[in-house]
Parts: sequence; structure tokens; C-alpha cells
Amino acid sequence: MESTNKIQIIKPMYHLLKFTFGIVPIVAGLDKFTNILTNWENYINPSLTAIIPFDSGTFMMIVGLIEIIAGIIVLKKTEIGSYIVAAWLTLIALTLIASGNYLDVAVRDLVMAIAAFSTAKIAKIIE
Repeated sequence: MESTNKIQIIKPMYHLLKFTFGIVPIVAGLDKFTNILTNWENYINPSLTAIIPFDSGTFMMIVGLIEIIAGIIVLKKTEIGSYIVAAWLTLIALTLIASGNYLDVAVRDLVMAIAAFSTAKIAKIIE
């Protein structure tokens, strides 16, 4: 199969991944300000709350801003944004693993990090 045909087959999957890793971080980031989906403060590693210089609600709002920015970068510059999202999800998973809580969420985030990393690799081919 010619490489042009392969790219045409991959493009719909690429766009689905691009919009997923663009929109989901934006939505999750916005929710850090409203806690409609969940109370995000529950996911903070307790040892982290002991060292941050502000309350956990403020910390989660900062996290939300980072996630919103990461999602926008994915939509604008998919390769670099996807690497950022992959790293971010990996860091979240590692903090959850270190806390010993929400290990199911940690596994999910690691799987999403792998998918985001794969999106970055596909973006390099498509873009």
C-alpha cells in the first residue's frame, strides 16, 4: 500500500485523537474551577498539600489553567501539545501511585498518556 493511502487511512484516527486530547484537558481544566465532574481536591497527594504554599483549591485552579493551556496547544500544535499532555498525565499517575490512592485512575491516566504519546508520533507523520 502506498504511503499516501496509508496516511489517508490514518487521518480520521489522527483527528479523533487530536480533538480528544485537545478538548478533554480543556474540559477537565475548566472543571477544576467548578468541581461539577468531581471534587478534584480529593485527588491531591496528601504529602503534596503539606508542601504547597496555598490551599488545595487554589492549587487545583493552577492545575486547571495548565490543563486548559495544554489542550489548546494540542489543537494548535498537535505534536508538541500531545507530548505535553502525555507528560502531564504521567506525572498525575505517578503522584496518585505515590499516594497509594486512586490507583485505578493512575492506570487510566497512564493508558491515556500512551495514547497521547502515540498521537504526537502520528502528528509528526500527518502534519
